Amino acid sequence: TVHLSPPNGNDSKKFKGEVRSPGVPSRVVHVRKLPNDINEAEVIGLGLPFGKVTNLLMLKGKNQAFLELNSEECAQTMVSYYSSVTPVIRNHPIYMQYSTHKELKTDNSPNQVRAQAALQAVNALHGGGIGGIGGMALAADAVGMGGATSQSPVLRVIVENLFYPVTLDVLHQVLNYHTICLYHVHKNNQFQALIQYADGIIAQHAKLSLDGQNIYNACCTLRISFSKLTSLNVKYNNDKSRDYTRPDLPTADSHPGLDPQTMAAAFAPGLISASPYGGAHAFPPTFAIQQAGLSVPGIPSALASLGVGHSGMAAAAAAASRLGFSGLTATGGHNVLLVSNLNAESVTPNCLFILFGVYGDVMRVKILFNKKENALIQMSDGTQAQLAMSHLNGQRLHGKAMRVTLSKHTTVQLPRENHEDQGLTKDYSNSPLHRFKKPGSKNYSNIFPPSATLHLSNIPPSVMEDDLRRLFGSSGATVKAFKFFQKDRKMALIQMGSVEEAIETLIELHNHDLGENHHLRVSFSKSTI
Repeated sequence: TVHLSPPNGNDSKKFKGEVRSPGVPSRVVHVRKLPNDINEAEVIGLGLPFGKVTNLLMLKGKNQAFLELNSEECAQTMVSYYSSVTPVIRNHPIYMQYSTHKELKTDNSPNQVRAQAALQAVNALHGGGIGGIGGMALAADAVGMGGATSQSPVLRVIVENLFYPVTLDVLHQVLNYHTICLYHVHKNNQFQALIQYADGIIAQHAKLSLDGQNIYNACCTLRISFSKLTSLNVKYNNDKSRDYTRPDLPTADSHPGLDPQTMAAAFAPGLISASPYGGAHAFPPTFAIQQAGLSVPGIPSALASLGVGHSGMAAAAAAASRLGFSGLTATGGHNVLLVSNLNAESVTPNCLFILFGVYGDVMRVKILFNKKENALIQMSDGTQAQLAMSHLNGQRLHGKAMRVTLSKHTTVQLPRENHEDQGLTKDYSNSPLHRFKKPGSKNYSNIFPPSATLHLSNIPPSVMEDDLRRLFGSSGATVKAFKFFQKDRKMALIQMGSVEEAIETLIELHNHDLGENHHLRVSFSKSTI
């Protein structure tokens, strides 16, 4: 048991005996190499994702701290995680190991007043159901976190290394902003955004937690800094800007929501410098991201490589919700989607295979026998399930708005032999139509939300504009515009009367045989004609 020393500033003397090579698990974690200006809330933040932090001893003179968690299992998960992902606070890599002490026992010395105030604030907030960055912010407030209150609530976010597309919805899930306005541009293979939190303290914790993290494993890296702007005024809710507090705003399709001068000032070059380490892992996003089902095919997740099983996943999910990351659902990498509110008269496994296949490789589809407006769709991995869900939830198919959520099922069961289910379950695991089978396929960089404009490719030389206009209008849809690519006549853009018409024609005509051994490839385009 560790007894804290009297109030004479000699806390550190008590710990000269701390051995440097403890491999024996303990619920007390020894944290080293902390920056000089570290505060209690930040140290507590290192432990929070893994369980309740029950005690804290700060040794500021030695740049060290001891963190006690509520169980040995929580401490093990924490030490395992940070041994593979070094936490960084203000460019200082932080190191941790099990302490040789089995628990911390504090007294009432003034040296511990701040630590106990921070702990009480965090525990009161969690006990009262107020989790998250907001909770950490209030804990920081309780111990007087210098300067954070004067920070701007607006962050400038750049996402580098865009191996997968990033949408406003994906960013909203990861950054979990609350009273937010948002603007983004794509430039130099970067996604740039301005986001606004409720106040500067919450923004500060979001920055500390997520700067330098990857949205998906090994790619889509977040670079976060404070903006000089103190508030954002968004006029339109669309794919370029969004005010989540004002659902009543008009859409004004793809019109930027901020005026050009504000944009120019906000995204001026040179304002963001990528630090060699990134920010603090006060909330380890590989946990958060794993819970969102975001993992890159072929790259094992940090959790899997640590051997963290389902209980660890559940703990991480709980941590995600405790830290206020409400947008992140506990999928544990699940890759099965539940699609509801389908048109039971029109839907088929094949139409769902083609549509969801735009965002990932569909392995199996099951339309539920007794509730044909519901279907289960098994994607090849959690990332693809997440992409399909974020792009297709709310889109209209056969006149009804689909609802797409993550299913609790981990696989779609095939019917037993000799049990006919009227063709409602189909196995597509060996389909030649998978778009993402090849690693590094260019299809990864051409994933866009459903749009009225479709991208056509693999058009044979003999097929003319009129042929394609006729084909795409044959089922009663409206063709508004058509354009062959100047440099490559094998590709074209075709604009339909609405997004819903484009979805239906994509389902109907993707892989359509145009003759001369050419099967038409159809996908959604980011361009307009």
